[in-house]
This record gives sequence, C-alpha cells and structure tokens, in this order.
Amino acid sequence: MTTRAALLVLADGRFPAGGHAHSGGAEPAVAAGRIRDAQDLADFCLGRLHTTGLTSAALAAAAAHGLDPLALDEAADARTPSPALRAVARKLGRQLMRAARATWPSAELAALAAARPRGAHQPVVLGLTARAAGLGPEDAAHCVAYETVSGPATAVVRLLSLDPFEATAVLARLTPALDRVAAQAAAAAREGIGALPAACAPLLDITAEAHAAWPVRLFAS
Repeated sequence: MTTRAALLVLADGRFPAGGHAHSGGAEPAVAAGRIRDAQDLADFCLGRLHTTGLTSAALAAAAAHGLDPLALDEAADARTPSPALRAVARKLGRQLMRAARATWPSAELAALAAARPRGAHQPVVLGLTARAAGLGPEDAAHCVAYETVSGPATAVVRLLSLDPFEATAVLARLTPALDRVAAQAAAAAREGIGALPAACAPLLDITAEAHAAWPVRLFAS
C-alpha cells in the first residue's frame, strides 16, 4: 500500500542507516576555513545539492522507478571518482540495506543484498527502499536531496558550535532548491540510465581523499 508517511520514516535522521557519522565533506571544509558561519554553510550545501546531490537523487529516483539496480550501481561507481567516497557510499548502502530489509522486506532488496554483499551504493539502495515502501521516484529523490544538505548542516552544528536554529534556517531557505533538484532527478530517471546526471564536485573528491587519511577526525567522511 502506498503511503507518503513512509517518506517521513525514511528521511528521519533517527532511521538507523548510519548517516549521522558522516559530514558530507563539511569536516574538511570547516578545517580549511571554507565554512565559518551560516552563510558559508548555505553556500556549501547549495553547491553540494546541485552537483553530487543531483547525481545521487537521480540514481535513487531511477531505482525507485524500477530500473536495474545492478546497472545503477555500476553507474554510481562511474560517477564517483574518489575511492574514499566509493567506499563510504557502499558502507552506507550496506547499513541502509540492513535497516530497510527489517522495515520494508522485499524480494528486490534481498536480491540486491545477495548480489552486492559488501554493499551497493547508498542512493541505489535508498531508491529500492523507497520502492519497497510504496514511494515513487520523486519521493526517493526528495529524500536524497534532503540528506545531501541536512548531513552537512547537522555536522557543522557540532564542528563549529553553530546555533542549531541558524542551521535549520539554512535548510528551510534551501527547500525551493530541494524541490527543483528532486523534480529534475525524477525527470531524468524516466529517460533511462543514459540520461542520468553525472554532475560532480572535484573539491569534495580531493578533500575526501585527504580526510580519509586523517589520524584523528570527528566524522567518518
């Protein structure tokens, strides 16, 4: 049975999928002085949303639309040049898979888990989870788009002791952009894998590789 309320469960930061341990690139950006306040956070989130966020949202929408998840997983690999970020995406995918199969068991989730025992890319798993929950491609895209900005916002509150009210205001001001990205991602998913965006953020890739080698860090990525 389709229920939009399932989207609230899937997008809830308390859903046990492991995302709370990741900063989405915010930790190295804070360390480098590129995020110092709420305006910097807004700029960082907007850039992330329109690059890696759009790409991930489209992958999730395509999986929710019913496209081949194994082919989508390969497409995600091709769109993730950083080995560190590929490893993170698969780890998060594995954690999400455990939570998803306990919450919305489905044959498609079971088949993907069997085919990718070390984890499929997180957006692909999320899209398949949305499908199992009775949600549509745009729902899956919205969920990924929101995660793209909410993760860094939450991390920056901890990293900079930023006022959480300011961080929440940043997210609220980004909602029109979130809607546009989700709609764009869902439209691309309807055109097939070849039409999916491949937008990237080279600085996020570079800093992810450096961050993975830090001996001490607050977040896993």
